[in-house]
Amino acid sequence: MYKITLDVDGMACGMCEAHVNDAVRKAFQVKKVTSSHSKGRTEIISETELDADKLKAVIEASGYDVLDMKTEPYEKKGFSLFHRG
Repeated sequence: MYKITLDVDGMACGMCEAHVNDAVRKAFQVKKVTSSHSKGRTEIISETELDADKLKAVIEASGYDVLDMKTEPYEKKGFSLFHRG
């Protein structure tokens, strides 16, 4: 799994976040996508690495600018109430 973090300029509200999230979901099969206009960031969790050029183009076609992109391996963190050390 991969975590892709994008710095996105131009998001001003919750609807902007929704536009970016919807654009990503329509173009790629992802596990999770969340955006924050206050942080200017979009985070994507995906089974496979995404095409960086296509991802940037999809977001910019929605009217927002991608300033930076970082891809890193992602491991889901386990959570249990019963296994305390």
